[in-house]
Amino acid sequence: MEKITGAEAMMRSLEAQGVDVLFGYPGGAIMPTYDALYDHKSTLHHILVRHEQAATHAAQGYARVSGKVGCCIVTSGPGAMNTITGVADAMVDSTPLVVICGQVGAAMLGTDAFQEVDVVGVTQPITKWNYQIRRAEDIAWAVARAFYIASSGRPGPVVLDFTKNAQTAMIEYQPQTVDFIRSYNPVPPTADGSIEAAAKMINESVKPFMLVGQGVELGGASQELLELCEKAQIPFGTTFLGLSAAPTDHPLNMGKLGMHGNLAPNVMTNQCDLLIAVGMRFDDRVTGNLKNYAKQAKIIHFDIDPSEINKNVKVDLAVLGDCKQTLAQVSALVEKATHKSWIDGFKPYDEKEYNKVINPALNPTEGPILMGEVVRKVSEAANNEAILVTDVGQNQMFGCRYFKFTKPRSVVTSGGCGTMGFGIPAAIGATFGAPDRTVCMFCGDGGFQMTIQELGTIMEQQCPVKMILLNNNFLGNVRQWQYMFFNKRYSFTPMANPDFEKIAAGYGIPCRTVINREDLDDAIHEMLTTDGPFLLQCAVMEEDNVLPMTPPGGNVDEMLLEVK
Repeated sequence: MEKITGAEAMMRSLEAQGVDVLFGYPGGAIMPTYDALYDHKSTLHHILVRHEQAATHAAQGYARVSGKVGCCIVTSGPGAMNTITGVADAMVDSTPLVVICGQVGAAMLGTDAFQEVDVVGVTQPITKWNYQIRRAEDIAWAVARAFYIASSGRPGPVVLDFTKNAQTAMIEYQPQTVDFIRSYNPVPPTADGSIEAAAKMINESVKPFMLVGQGVELGGASQELLELCEKAQIPFGTTFLGLSAAPTDHPLNMGKLGMHGNLAPNVMTNQCDLLIAVGMRFDDRVTGNLKNYAKQAKIIHFDIDPSEINKNVKVDLAVLGDCKQTLAQVSALVEKATHKSWIDGFKPYDEKEYNKVINPALNPTEGPILMGEVVRKVSEAANNEAILVTDVGQNQMFGCRYFKFTKPRSVVTSGGCGTMGFGIPAAIGATFGAPDRTVCMFCGDGGFQMTIQELGTIMEQQCPVKMILLNNNFLGNVRQWQYMFFNKRYSFTPMANPDFEKIAAGYGIPCRTVINREDLDDAIHEMLTTDGPFLLQCAVMEEDNVLPMTPPGGNVDEMLLEVK
């Protein structure tokens, strides 16, 4: 067979895995691989980011909207360390990611050589698997294994530490595939009787309620979910990352769960007699005070990851396995039902929230522009078909509350880690993962400046990201907590901001600033009809608050509808 370098073997292995887009940044220890990449530009589209953390977030955005594995490539030492935040973010949010890091030669490992860091040791707690490739002969095997682990079962990140000698050595290359690992069971078997037991509990329930997590989208099970809920007339609420698993306007969709979710699904969690969790991990922002969480209800937990069962909430029945299959199996056994009075019980809470919170947020008649009205206007102007990308903070909460969804894989946000700076690079990745869809990225002035350098990536690639900067001159989410719980002591949350229009102009990105409400509709239309990227800066109310809100440590049915 033909002999090639390890670097060339890496390129061919990535192609064999179906990789078409790479996000990365070159450097000394990965230079042989970048040299090989030069000859694969027609098949491996490399996106040069401006910071390695952005490479991971862009790969996350790509993965979340495409359903494929996101891939990025960086150098050793500080380059690899700059990916750590993105790797951890991908781990907690179950995003399939393969990060390839350059490393010093195997003979120099452990010598504190220039730009040497123990990447394997550092990333072990925040990856599904990591591996140091010390021999070129191991490349095809390691890459195939990495992509299989990242994408199978509960997805997550994998890190490959690629030594320089393995990149330069000559080998006879043979592509490999991996679809089985003896010590790895990505889809656990469904226990005998659990399907029948789940159906029986649903059939006997008078007040069932379902919690829909991202696992439904990861498993491609949106149709199966709706078939079960419609047959048994089970109302449901969605988690942050599960928002687009079902259409926003579905009659059984009662809204968003959690600290800044909707009033009705949170209150009714503590009134149902059967709580059915699907592909979610009972995060503390969803459960509030665990001591008083759904104590009146029996609980069924559908999940692909056995480690999530009874981790935070003790359940009465676990249904392990791929939810696309298990939901369909349960649906075949459940009886048709109505539960009309139970479903009608959500309406008074919906009306109360609408009158107290939603209507004032979406239909103000005077005063500064509000974040909620901007989000809803953008969503509707895009026919509620766009992909929502958010940064972290109030922009994220308002974005997820008031954006509407009609298609799956339409939410890209940092859930478990809450990573500020996530928005811009994740939106870049989303434009490559779903090039036929509109990508709307909401960001605050704080998070925007954490990865503002990625405007250079947008400029170079002409990524058609529609950036909506909700500028309130504050670190808004922290300010809200200071307002509510720290006696309005705004300790280092006010921000002196630069002229964002001039910055956008420097990158050749069209920009428009809106101060007056009467200009908002026209500006949104201009943004959405402009080819390529666009920055829409909205001067919003400085002390706007995200409501409702469950106070930290509070019960889910004790949401605040106003602050004093």
